[in-house]
Amino acid sequence: MLQEFFKNKNISKKLKLRLKNTIIHKMLTYASETWILTKRDRKQMNIFERKVYRRILGPVYDNE
Repeated sequence: MLQEFFKNKNISKKLKLRLKNTIIHKMLTYASETWILTKRDRKQMNIFERKVYRRILGPVYDNE
């Protein structure tokens, strides 16, 4: 459901980023103060977050 929302070109990037910050980020960090995060856990969360950003913003090309 969210994948289709993020892929939709008719919805603004600003709205998609707000949704990501309000729903996805809150779900990922719910009760996180009680977690013991390992390096692997942090890496997996960063990978997921970058994947969501790529869905929202599209590919970024480096001009170097």
